[in-house]
Amino acid sequence: MEKTNNNKYLRKVLFVCMGNICRSPAAEGILKKYIQDKGLEGKIYVDSAGTIGYHAGEMPDTRMRKAASERGYNLTHRSRKFDPDFDFDYFDYIFYMDNQNFNDITYFDQNRVYLNKILSVSEYCLKHKMILVPDPYYGTIHDFYKVIEILEDACEGIIERLIKEIEPDNKR
Repeated sequence: MEKTNNNKYLRKVLFVCMGNICRSPAAEGILKKYIQDKGLEGKIYVDSAGTIGYHAGEMPDTRMRKAASERGYNLTHRSRKFDPDFDFDYFDYIFYMDNQNFNDITYFDQNRVYLNKILSVSEYCLKHKMILVPDPYYGTIHDFYKVIEILEDACEGIIERLIKEIEPDNKR
């Protein structure tokens, strides 16, 4: 991501997980596809990051890319570490995958200045009743497919919210 305060976008969304190679780049890819399908390119910016920088510069996990590709999503993101000095101010929404991600992000916001923009991605699921998005990294390929399914559901809820915010009079 180019670190600039380019405010041409009406909304800016960041997905965060631990390593930024499984869940958050998948959510990024899914939401980007939904944005494209709805003709909202240039209005909503999407990125992802990890709470650790261990995988910085790497492509998403091959198993996640396979699961995503089979559902029509192209994951091209390169892993990066969450940057509190930039990300808190730049993004309108910072969606986390699980409680550890939430704890890691809010650690950098000890004065609770940005708490209103730090949201659980699972709260936007329309069909699944999830408390968190499980990390598939140490699981089987089936766990990656399940995470894609959960994130598709959550991104449907997120895109609905974003559309209402940026096009409140539009009855899509």
